[in-house]
Amino acid sequence: MAASALEKRLGYTFSNTDLLEEALTHVSAGSREHSYQRLEFLGDRVLGLIVSTMLFEAFPTAPEGDLSKRLADLVRKETCADVAREWRLGDELRLGEGEKRSGAKKRDAILGDACEAVIGAIYRDGGLAAAEKLVRENWTARMQAPRIVPKDAKTLLQEIVQARGLPVPTYHDIGRTGPDHAPRFEVAVRVSGKADISGHGPSKRVAERAAAEEWLKREGLLND
Repeated sequence: MAASALEKRLGYTFSNTDLLEEALTHVSAGSREHSYQRLEFLGDRVLGLIVSTMLFEAFPTAPEGDLSKRLADLVRKETCADVAREWRLGDELRLGEGEKRSGAKKRDAILGDACEAVIGAIYRDGGLAAAEKLVRENWTARMQAPRIVPKDAKTLLQEIVQARGLPVPTYHDIGRTGPDHAPRFEVAVRVSGKADISGHGPSKRVAERAAAEEWLKREGLLND
């Protein structure tokens, strides 16, 4: 059987394509039992093991604390989402109609989960060696890049506001939509002397960060 376009991008051809289909199915498109959640759980652990091994080998004199910080950077949801975008997983995801309309295929949380699910699926289909090959091909350059600890948008916004002598930003709940398994929160950020602006996310914390990002973009302090 010829490899699909996605399998070519992954550099791996599945023996059991049902695993790949499951890895690309969000809970909103079916049942919890037939979504990517279980494979995501597995893939998260497989990714952590492989990246931990890579770090152990690449930094033989680094203390445990430094290795742990590097590991956290490399397996964080945003990093996995970046890899998912390189694989163009968003185009392949199976989503419910509500999630499609809300732009779920572009969200870091969902893309990151799908990335981990694909890793879990490859581990189940081809074993640890196949999963390790995939992870090393996609994480080695990231591991070797200079470690830069980014400031999240909320921290950056607070520093900018305080530097201007203004009170710290405050965040206010606007509302919640969506089903229990896929909630959607809206939160507005308020800065003295400026119009409120809101952000959305699958949790209040993510929505607050999104609101801070929107504020910074509006003020020309953060690129899209």
